[in-house]
Formats: sequence, structure tokens, C-alpha cells
Amino acid sequence: LDITDAAESSRTIMLGLNREWIRKGGDFFVESPINFVTALIWFLRRYKDGTYCTLPHVIELAQVGYDKLFSILRAEPEIEILINPFVSAYLHGAMEQLEGQIASAKISLSRLSSPSLYWVLSGSDFTLDINNPDAPKIVCMGSNPQKTQTYGAVLSLYTTALTRMVNRKGGLKCSLVFDEFPTLYFHGIDSLIATARSNRVATTLAVQDSSQLRLHYGKEGADVILNIVGNVISGQVSGDTAKQLSEKFGKILQDRQSLSINRNDTSITKSRQLEMAVPASKIASLSSGEFVGMVADNPEEKIGLKAFCAEILNDHAVLASAKEKFKDLPQVSAIESRQVAECYLQVKKDITSIVQAELERMMDTPEISDKIVSKN
Repeated sequence: LDITDAAESSRTIMLGLNREWIRKGGDFFVESPINFVTALIWFLRRYKDGTYCTLPHVIELAQVGYDKLFSILRAEPEIEILINPFVSAYLHGAMEQLEGQIASAKISLSRLSSPSLYWVLSGSDFTLDINNPDAPKIVCMGSNPQKTQTYGAVLSLYTTALTRMVNRKGGLKCSLVFDEFPTLYFHGIDSLIATARSNRVATTLAVQDSSQLRLHYGKEGADVILNIVGNVISGQVSGDTAKQLSEKFGKILQDRQSLSINRNDTSITKSRQLEMAVPASKIASLSSGEFVGMVADNPEEKIGLKAFCAEILNDHAVLASAKEKFKDLPQVSAIESRQVAECYLQVKKDITSIVQAELERMMDTPEISDKIVSKN
């Protein structure tokens, strides 16, 4: 809707492609490529009301030569302030600095340049407002375990866009389920968890271990995510995760009895001591189907026993018979390799046409002709 949305999308895609940047927030050579991609996204959003505002078009626009690219970007007033530092470096011959700022963005985006990705990401098959009362929908996005780094960045981008549209007043109640959450970089997940509940949005994060979150989000980011959630359900985990969960469940008074025997008599001592309700060793030795956890409640619906340690009992025979009745999802359309290749080439042609048309418009418009960049 505005340039701040473009900035958030840019940050999501760049940090999703370069996870090590998450720990370097504010660094010059991190913020520069993010600003550069923000300018590309917002230019395409403003051009013909966003007809070409897709990730493949952003990738191709980033590959345009500096003279042409800087010229057309400067012509958009909202982008000029973002692009001026790059133009200044270019005109003053600071090419090493400029390449350091922009090349990291171009190299990162080029990893997404493939015909199959262009096909999926350049269409407009449906909108992401899944809780729209007039058109509710279910969106399921899957990744490829062999290409988690690349596809995870794309999924992160679309997930961010989806949650931005869902977390609003007036929508239907809905659920967001993120399996293997650490494979995504989700900018603003803490604010989503904190605010979405009031908009009837339930957020579920599935994580194998808290160490995964620390690896991908950094210690501070992982701590925020782990501490802000209200409901925690865990199977078998060990190490720091088990210790953190044990501390979260707290201590309870437990009866202790000691037996002492000597030659003359036998004595029994009974006492009550505060000890961990669920010790870390217990969490580390849970069997399949056993879970520990703690649930949140509402002011008007108090829960007396919020912490639990229990086993889920499934009727596997009934589940197996139900699974046999499942039907395969129908194939919506058949895609030929020729269509995919044509889409790939069409995106490249679109960008060539846009750049040429914009340069011609600038040359024919005296008010903005002076913004054309040339080192000669």
C-alpha cells in the first residue's frame, strides 16, 4: 500500500537470503542493499498501478545498467531519497563502495533466477487476504528440503505479505500454522503473536528445538519468540530447551519420605519440598505421544490447571481406515515446459520495455529530463 510495505518486503527477502545479516542490523552494507531493493519494489508498484510488481520483475530490474536504472528510479519522487546515495557514489567514481552496496543485493536476488520460480511468482492467481469475509480461502505453501535457503526466502516474503493483510480488524477468525518455522525468516513475528489474537488470528509455530531458532534468528530474537508465546506444547527435547521448559512450568510442593534403619530402630521422615513440577530429565525422556505444556486463558474463562504432562491416546485403526478414504487433490491445470520458458523470457522483455519507455518519457518531459544519469 505504501513505501513502508515495500521496505518491509525488501528486508524480509534480503535477510531471508542472507541469514547472517540478521545479527548485523543497522550495518551500512546490510541496510544499503535493503534500501536498493525497496526502491526497485516501489518503482514497479508505482508503474502502471503495479501491473509488473512481482518478485521476478524486481530480480530482472536489479540487473539493468547503472545509467538507465538510476535515471528511471530518480524520476519517482518517493524513491529519489533512497537512491540518491547510490547515484552520488556512481557519479563521484566510488565504484568499489557502490559495488559493495549493490552487488550483494544483485548476487542474492540472482539465486532466485530460474524459469520455474518465475512461473510461480509472476502470476496473480489469488489474493492473500485469507480471512476476507467475502472470499475466505486456505493457502498452503511448501518448500523443498534440498533448497531450503532459496525457497525459504520466497516463502518468507509471501508469508510476511499474507500476515500484513490478515492482521486487521473485520476479518474472519483464522489460523496461521508455520511448520519448520526456523527455515523462514519472518520479520515482525513477535508483533504478530502479540497483536494478532485481538484480530482473531491464531498463530502456531512448530520448532524442532530452541537451538534452531537461536541459529537462524540470533539469541535475542529467539528469546523474544520463545518468551512471548502464551501456549507451549513440547514433546521430547533435551539440553537448554528442556531446562527452559522445566523452569517455565515452575516448582510445586512435593511430598518426600526418607527411611532410616539402624540396629536399634527404624525411623521414617516425611517432608514437603519445592521441586520442579516437570524436571528437565523427564522432558528429555518423554516417549512418542507424550507431551508437556502450559496453556493461556482468558479473564472470563479461567483455567485452574494450566500446566500439563500427559499422553495423547490415538485410535490408530480408526486413523488408518480414515486415511484409506482420502482422495488426491484434483489437478488444477497442466503446465508445459514451453509455457514456463515463455514466462521467463516475457519477464525479461517486460523490464526491457519498461526501462526504454521510461527513458523516452523522461527525455520528452523537460521537468524531469535533468534526472537522467550519465557519467560522461
